[in-house]
This record gives sequence, structure tokens and C-alpha cells, in this order.
Amino acid sequence: MAVIRGEAEGDGIRTFPFPAELAVGGVGMQIGPMGAERRWHADAPLHRVHRIDFHVVMLFTDGPVQHMIDFAEYRADAGDLLWIRPGQVHRFSRESVYRGTVLTMQPGFLPRATVEAAGLYRYDLPPLLHPGPAQLTALRSALDQLRREYEDTATLPLSLHTAVLRHTLTACLLRLAHLAASSAETSQRHADSTFTRFRDAVEQVFATNHSVSAYADALGYSRRTLVRAVRAATGETPKGFIDKRVVLEAKRLLAHTDLPIGRVGAAVGFPDAANFSKFFQLHTGQTPVAFRAELR
Repeated sequence: MAVIRGEAEGDGIRTFPFPAELAVGGVGMQIGPMGAERRWHADAPLHRVHRIDFHVVMLFTDGPVQHMIDFAEYRADAGDLLWIRPGQVHRFSRESVYRGTVLTMQPGFLPRATVEAAGLYRYDLPPLLHPGPAQLTALRSALDQLRREYEDTATLPLSLHTAVLRHTLTACLLRLAHLAASSAETSQRHADSTFTRFRDAVEQVFATNHSVSAYADALGYSRRTLVRAVRAATGETPKGFIDKRVVLEAKRLLAHTDLPIGRVGAAVGFPDAANFSKFFQLHTGQTPVAFRAELR
């Protein structure tokens, strides 16, 4: 895996960008075998959390592999896929051996219609996918074809080579999107437009609004309707869903920035540092200070 230079954003969170200059022909994707050198940046040890601004799809030929994405641990076995989206924090395992095929891509490499059809920004979809035998055979074939097209720079001019890559990549992504959407969990989640609207609203204003009643009023639902929809889609209450998103953002800031604890709390809606610490410890079993120290 190529080594990539990272850049610091305005909020202090370092993001490791896609290195188009290192891709074959400078295109917005790469595909190849996974191996021991699987880091995105020389200064980002494999076992430390980091963030990227591009997509990564890993299809494993060996396992099990333990991989952390957004502070949740996932176990992938041979034949499983992990799909990491831009902005998600993740960490490689010290103990696991990564074997298989890895695909990386910039969202901007594909036309908007493909981005929407393939759900490239569907962060509610699970990152771990378990294809059945027929699905796995089709995905392997699609990735093998994509890799052949990627490595063949002699047959076509660069413009046509890039166009063929886009079409072949689109076919792979549509298969992945179908696999994700066909699971019972995600199908149930998609079917409920009430939950979808609530989820989108939370994503927009969770840092300033933690009130279930305020969300219900803004969306035009009764509190009871919202509770029923969120519980059916996720198995948890609206308050639990909001709190989980707040905790995730707090973890990201604690892991990726040197902001004082008080400023981290303020960034996720807690002007009082003591209240933020109590909230964080209630939901994680650790103080913000202990969580940050564990990662460094």
C-alpha cells in the first residue's frame, strides 16, 4: 500500500488524502493486493487511529481480521468485505494478517449518478459485508476485471483507459451497493422514511441539539411516532441514537486533536466541561482524559 502524506484541517484533525499522483496513469483509483505494508502514511502507525478522505474496500482471502472503524470493532473472515468511507476513523490490528484485494477511490472520480446509485455517502450502511457464494464469485470476478483494466495502460489512450476504468468500477460498486442494501438490517432501515428523516436531521445538528422533542417538532412528528420509528429501525430510543452520534464525534475529536477537554465538550453541545465529562463517562465507561491517553 502506498505511503501518503497527511494534511491538517482547520479543526486540527489530520486527514490522509488519496495520492492520485501515485496511481497508474494518475487516475482517481488504485487496486492491488493487500500485504504487510498497508499504512496510508509513514507517520501513522498501523495500530493508531487515522482518517482518510477517500473510499477503501477490502476483500479478504484470509481471516479472521479485527479492524476498528469509528471506534467499533469488526471481525472479517475470508470472503468478507470492509467498506471504509471518507471521514471515518479506523485502525489496523496489530495481530491480524491482512490478505486479499484492496480498492481505493476518490468519490470525485465517478459521475454523480453513480455516487448516488452506489450509496457512496450512506454512512448508515454497515461497513462489514458478508456476500453469499454467488455474490462473492461475482464480486471477485468484477474486481479481477477492474484490476486488469487498471494495470493495462498500453492498450488504450489515457482518456479511454480512464473511461473504461470508470465504467468497470461502477459495475463493482453497484454490486457492493446491492449487497449492502439487501441485508435485512439495512432494508428495514431504508423502508422507514420517518427514521431516515430523523437520522439526516441528527447528522446535521447533533452538535447543538440533543432534544428528542425538538427533533420531533422540527420534523412534524409526535414524540411517540418518532420513538416507534427509531426503535423499529435501530432497536434503540431516539435519545440513545442522538447520544451515540454525540459520543462518536467526541471520540473523533479526542483522538485526532489536541483541543482541551472543555473545547471538545463545547464542540458537541456541552458548554460545561464537567457535564461533558459525566456524559462521556456514562456512555463509554471512561473519562475523556483516560480515553485520549489510551490512544497516545
